[in-house]
Amino acid sequence: MRLVFMGTPDFVAPILDDLAEASSVELAGVYTPPDRPGGRGRADRMPPVKVRALELGLKVHQPASFRSSQAQAELASLKPDVIVVAAYGKLLPPAVLDAAPHGCLNLHPSLLPSYRGPSPVSSAIVDGLEETGVTLMLLDEGMDTGPVIARRTCPVLSDDTAETLTASLFKLGSELLLECLEPWVEGRLTAEPQDHSAATVTRKLERNDGLADWNLPAAALWRRQRAYTPWPGLFTNWQGRVLKLLEVEALSDAFAVGGGPPGLVVALDVENGAPDGPGKHGPVGVITCDSVLVLKTLQLEGRRPLKADEFLRGHRDFMGSQL
Repeated sequence: MRLVFMGTPDFVAPILDDLAEASSVELAGVYTPPDRPGGRGRADRMPPVKVRALELGLKVHQPASFRSSQAQAELASLKPDVIVVAAYGKLLPPAVLDAAPHGCLNLHPSLLPSYRGPSPVSSAIVDGLEETGVTLMLLDEGMDTGPVIARRTCPVLSDDTAETLTASLFKLGSELLLECLEPWVEGRLTAEPQDHSAATVTRKLERNDGLADWNLPAAALWRRQRAYTPWPGLFTNWQGRVLKLLEVEALSDAFAVGGGPPGLVVALDVENGAPDGPGKHGPVGVITCDSVLVLKTLQLEGRRPLKADEFLRGHRDFMGSQL
């Protein structure tokens, strides 16, 4: 079968590898967004999918959008039997959805109809799910509203970040795609409409989502740190500068807080399992509404990341401060 692949970030590039190795697939072309300036020199950077496609010797197409008749005609000239979409980042117009006789298949990193939209993985971690999954669906004109071909579940591990979980989900999705692709094209699979009444929709993440709210439970802040890695991260403000909280952990409910307002930086008495107040060097935490968030790795704006004990040696006034 002739197949066109559409994708952008590094975590979907392995799907391209799997498709290139599949004996039943002929990759007619790869679509990815235009190169964008990045880095300190603002030189143009190729999307990771483009990098991998060129390494595989594949033809790459980078239209700014599919609204133009020229871009639509170029896609049609490739005569794909099916189009596979994974984290491409653009809504596709009807002319693209109809360009292949077997449609546009999309891998979405959630168990649809739950967690439609742009941030399904982060939202699943923030909500404390123990299980999520990936869905292979037939695209329509809506946002993740098309009929479902297959789903596969995946556990959310206690140390998963959005970065690691996303990679796991698309690896699982690639396996699911290769299982379903040939049966779908041969007409041996059908797509079932979603239950739209059960749908939940996520929103695009913003930088301020990562600002630590110390009135939240410690466990909720821990989930946010994992959910917002690599972006926007969990951060706070200290002495007028941004302090990134790169690695944190929530103390269990057994570590009751004896006093102090949320946001107070305290030294931790690990043996007794409670904050013993400012002034003691060692493990450091921040009081929350119900417990303590342990700070393990920090990065002050403009500086390199430091383990907590090293950070304290260089910033002795941090202990006892109010964030």
